[in-house]
Amino acid sequence: MKKIWDYAEEIFSGTFFVIGISLIFYGVVMRYGFNEPKAWVEEIARYTIIWGVFGGFGMALKHNQHIQVDILYDRLNEKMKFFLNIIATALSIIFCAFYTYYGYILVEARYSSGMVSLDVGIPMWIIYLILPISGVLFSLRFIERLLHILRRKDENYANPLN
Repeated sequence: MKKIWDYAEEIFSGTFFVIGISLIFYGVVMRYGFNEPKAWVEEIARYTIIWGVFGGFGMALKHNQHIQVDILYDRLNEKMKFFLNIIATALSIIFCAFYTYYGYILVEARYSSGMVSLDVGIPMWIIYLILPISGVLFSLRFIERLLHILRRKDENYANPLN
């Protein structure tokens, strides 16, 4: 089940990135190659890249690729690192709960307002739907990390860049 989740998360964010980059390429070719710019391309590309980035939050956490300042952390003993990891992860879960809740509130507000995007006319609640979705996925990754910390299970991060 975990492998399916990992794979689906990578496919989800990667697909949106590829679509966004392809649309940007298409827009450049149409604008400078054929002198026929398409207004909808920039809007759809922006939304797909945003979905790719927000969908990739959990994947970045899985690979430990988020920005972190570890100057002080590296100087701590193992017991202090353990407690600091628990506190930081618990605070991150709380942040994700707020992020998900207020993302849902934003989606609900856009749904009830009937707001649509300017060029394409996509309902904005669909665009904002990535906020609660990414919040839930990010929360699940932090919960997974907290369980690993509490079990004192060493995490081996698969770095996709190596």
